[in-house]
Order: sequence, then structure tokens, then C-alpha cells
Amino acid sequence: MVVISDIMVQGAQMLLVLLLAPLLTGFVRKVKARLVRREGASVFQPYRDLLRLMRKEVVLADNASWLFRVTPYVTFAAIWVAAALVPTFATGLLFNWTADLIAIVALLGSARFFLALAGMDVGTSFGGIGSSREVMIAALAEPAMLLMVFCLALVAGSTQLSTVANVLASSYVGLRVSLGMALIALIMVALAENGRIPIDNPATHLELTMVHEAMVLEYSGRHLAMIEFGAFLKLLLYISLIACVFMPWKIAVFGSGLVAYAVGAGAYVVKLVVAGFLLALFETATAKMRVFRIPQFLGAALMLGLLGTLLLFVSRSF
Repeated sequence: MVVISDIMVQGAQMLLVLLLAPLLTGFVRKVKARLVRREGASVFQPYRDLLRLMRKEVVLADNASWLFRVTPYVTFAAIWVAAALVPTFATGLLFNWTADLIAIVALLGSARFFLALAGMDVGTSFGGIGSSREVMIAALAEPAMLLMVFCLALVAGSTQLSTVANVLASSYVGLRVSLGMALIALIMVALAENGRIPIDNPATHLELTMVHEAMVLEYSGRHLAMIEFGAFLKLLLYISLIACVFMPWKIAVFGSGLVAYAVGAGAYVVKLVVAGFLLALFETATAKMRVFRIPQFLGAALMLGLLGTLLLFVSRSF
């Protein structure tokens, strides 16, 4: 019975992130529309878009290889696994031993690698532009992400997310400048990885500005649905990661009972709502930067992660 309950709780978390990911994107779009005094689509519109794409026929280029066909499923699976590993409403679940920050970075890097290859597979100019820009962003975002991981590992003594969440939720840690720098760096990396403003505009298809959209222009049908669903999950993943590490309030400990799980799930939904509103407000009030300024933006995130890590080393030496 214990094993069955463990599997059920872990399955509930995996199903929760799968169901809430499109709703989060729809909520962000709805808030952005209301902030500019438009009615906007329903918050459930992403679900309808996914169903519509699943019903459509897949159109493939004549020179598309097996990599082009496999990439949507590989990227979706990798991002879903990474999102399911992040503790949402409870820590210490069945797959806790795999919920490692470095493993999550590796899964996201694998999904990005396959998507960049698929963008160049057909040989279109748009796909090549999008893949080159994606790799440029990744070359700066991944080191900043790893420095943030090292900063958290120095504080918590581990890279496992359940351990990090439990340590940061305790009164032992308190407020630290290094953690504030790591938080700002993670937010900047999240904006870049998800193609949000000021890095990219997810609502545009201009060839001079788009990054993610350029790589998926040749996809259609269920392939495009898998890629879009993966993008929804990635946004939820980064918000869940920020909530788990830097706002681990009301996260239940494994085995604490259904009431604690329900409270943790409710707190998680509230965190998603607050984060979605702040993201919509930020994107409404901020303009997109030029492509050639993206390295400066991510370079600032890299330096924040480095300074946070060095600050921990210096503070421990005294």
C-alpha cells in the first residue's frame, strides 16, 4: 500500500503540471490583453489550440529526415520529465532522488539541442536563423543557470530540489544577498529560455526578431502541438523552480497527509497566479530589445550568478 500511495502522489504531481501548463499560458495572455484594454481570448484557449492542432494532418517537407519527425516527441518528453521532477506541492516524492538541479539543466539542454537540429534539418533560412540565435542564447544562459545551481548548492549542501527547498524553508538560512543575486539571475535566464520579452516576443512572426518561432515554422499538426505543449511546460517549469527554491512556503513534506497536500497544491496555484500576473505586467511595460543586446542581458545574469557564488565563498572564509 505504501508503494501504491507513493506512485499515486508522484503521478498526481506529473498530471498536475501537465494540466496547468496550458492554463498558465492562457492566464498570462488574458492578463496582458486586459492590461492593454482588450478583451482577449479565454484562459482555456491554449487547450483548444492543442486539440485543433492534434486533429490536423501533418505536412512534412520532402527532405525532412527522421530527426525532424522525432524531435517534437523528444523535446516534449524531456521538458515534461524536467517539469515533473520539480517539487510543486510536496517534497520527498518517489522520484526525489532524480530531482536534481543539474539533471534538470541537462534535460532542458537536450530538448534545446534536438530542437535546434530540427530547425536546420529542412534547410530553410528561417530555421537556420532561429537555430543560430537559440544556440547563442543557450551558450550564455546555461553557464548562468549552472552558477545559480552552484550558489544554491553551497547554501543547501546539495543539488537535490527537495533538500534545497527544505533548507531554504527553514529559519536557518534567512535573507542573503547571494540568494537575491541567484534569484535575479534565474529570472533573467527564465525570460531568455522561454523566449519572453525582452528577449523575444512569442506573439510575433517577424523574421528579424523571432527566435523560437523560426525553428518551428515548418511544423504542423500533432508535431506542432507537441512543441507548443513543450513550450507551455517550460514556462511552468521555470516558475515552479523559482517557487520551489526561493518561495518554498506551504510545500508539504512527503507523508504528511492529504490535508497538507491539498494546502500545498492550493499554495502552488496561488504562486502560479501571482507569477503569471507579474510576468504579464512586466511584458506589457517592457519593450523588446535588439538581438545584438541579448548577450549583454545574459552576461549580466552570468555575472550575478558568479558574484553570488563568490560572495558565499568570501563570507565563509571569515
